Amino acid sequence: MSSIRSLPVAGIVLALVTGAVMAIAGTNLLLVLAAMLVWIASLWLAQPAPVVVPPEEREGVQLTPTGMRDLIEHSGVAMAILDGNRIIVANNEAREALGPHVVGQDARVAFRHPAAVDLLNRTTGGSATIQGLTGPQTSWQMTRQPFDDRFALVELINRTAEIDISRAHTDFVANASHELRTPLASIIGYVETLIDGRETIEREQSERFHTTVLREAKRLQTLVADLMSLSQIEAEKHDQPREELDLVALSRRAARDGAGPNNERLRFTGQSAPLIVRGDMKQLEQLVRNLIENAIKYGRDGTEVSVDLENDGRGMAVLKVRDHGDGIPSEHIPHLTRRFYRVDPGRSKATGGTGLGLAIVKHIVERHRGRLDIASRVGDGTIITVKIPLAG
Repeated sequence: MSSIRSLPVAGIVLALVTGAVMAIAGTNLLLVLAAMLVWIASLWLAQPAPVVVPPEEREGVQLTPTGMRDLIEHSGVAMAILDGNRIIVANNEAREALGPHVVGQDARVAFRHPAAVDLLNRTTGGSATIQGLTGPQTSWQMTRQPFDDRFALVELINRTAEIDISRAHTDFVANASHELRTPLASIIGYVETLIDGRETIEREQSERFHTTVLREAKRLQTLVADLMSLSQIEAEKHDQPREELDLVALSRRAARDGAGPNNERLRFTGQSAPLIVRGDMKQLEQLVRNLIENAIKYGRDGTEVSVDLENDGRGMAVLKVRDHGDGIPSEHIPHLTRRFYRVDPGRSKATGGTGLGLAIVKHIVERHRGRLDIASRVGDGTIITVKIPLAG
């Protein structure tokens, strides 16, 4: 294939300068011109022609492992390239999902899942949904696409968030239909009684019915608000907040809001210096208010509710809320963060509880990549501990 040679500019300039010097020195002008032409022609012919790969040959060019890694490294989808069954390239997303050690490993060992191994063993490639590939509650869409008889591309798409949101919506509808039915039935029943007996019902009884309707309506309003809040938190739990906040100032402010007229029962301990975390301000305030409201509600009248904040020295901000109430039997503690779980349903409903307070707390803590611990002793009260990673 023909190609254009590049001009040897530096050599030509040197030939011209040399010719000029020869002419000044008195050399015959024809001889000077002949020497310059021979020099420049030799430089031109000495230039190698550039190598051009014909289009029909380019299809056979193979990428090196380094080239393949550079090609997929910054993709938002986890990808790995296999040489036979050995992983020779894994991009950043794949290393985060499976671990940096997988490069060089047998893919069947790296994935350690029967459904994934079955897909890897298929010569024709394909796609499959893998449950529990990187954790008990995870779900991945795994695709294997062969390049040829030797190389193949494995693509992993994380479907966990989508499935969690779908499950949360299903649970929301089921829970809402169950929990909303009771106050609605109560409201409808009392209103029907008031309408049917409006001419015969006594004033005192009518006022009592109206008070009950108002109470149930407010309970219904609180329940709807908590359900909506929980649904929103669950939908966002895979989106870690980025705003930097002072947990000490936020907790003191939210605790006073949650205590309301019972502010005198609050006692703040621990450090007053800022504890900077990355968080969602509204959700963290809701977390603190829920804990304070529960502590005041279930603590004995007149007893303190302590709010302690400290740095545990291991990169975590620690918030502890303690009440001095009747305590919770140990068999109930593992279930306290379930939706609508109540240790004493009668007392909870009498005090206006929806059974969603600690479920909301749990999901807020999970969204902030924190930890929640509940410790209680019958007759001595309850301590709820929340740990959230410090920023930086």
